[in-house]
Amino acid sequence: MRAGRHAGALAGSVALAAVLGAPVLVAPAQAQQEEPQKALEASGSAFNLESVRAVIARGDAAAAAGNLTQARKDYDQARDATRRLLGFYRDLSGSFRGLDARIPREMDRKGREALETLAQVNLRLAALFRRQNQPEVAVPLLVEVVKVMTPTNEEGRKAYQSLVELGFVTTPYGAPSTPAP
Repeated sequence: MRAGRHAGALAGSVALAAVLGAPVLVAPAQAQQEEPQKALEASGSAFNLESVRAVIARGDAAAAAGNLTQARKDYDQARDATRRLLGFYRDLSGSFRGLDARIPREMDRKGREALETLAQVNLRLAALFRRQNQPEVAVPLLVEVVKVMTPTNEEGRKAYQSLVELGFVTTPYGAPSTPAP
């Protein structure tokens, strides 16, 4: 069973690298121990949010140039990669909970960063669909942003405001100026 899980994780990892267009490097265990720089910290690695943000920036450039088809592909790639990273962080956090508090804390922090990135790419995709006059495709993305970020967060408020503008909801949300006790 474990061997199957590891093989599945490896296949998912290779797929994530392929989605982001990053080279897949497989090094022998001995070479990894001698290498001071960690392979996944490299800027071209598919396993960090900086690479995902680079794909989002590519999508932004395509959208600004009017190439909405390419922008959608880039945003979809970034969304897919972010969701995979989020799943990996959650799995590792759960595996180490109760064993070593440092690891779940790190994975939870990375998971929060991934959620913020997911919200940002969802907002961009929703804006793209609105620009293409496809509000029915934008609504689920906006609802997901409100759900994961909450309306008290800037991304959540933007998403909810977009839902009001689309007419999906009618009650405007006015964030309280001071937090309630």
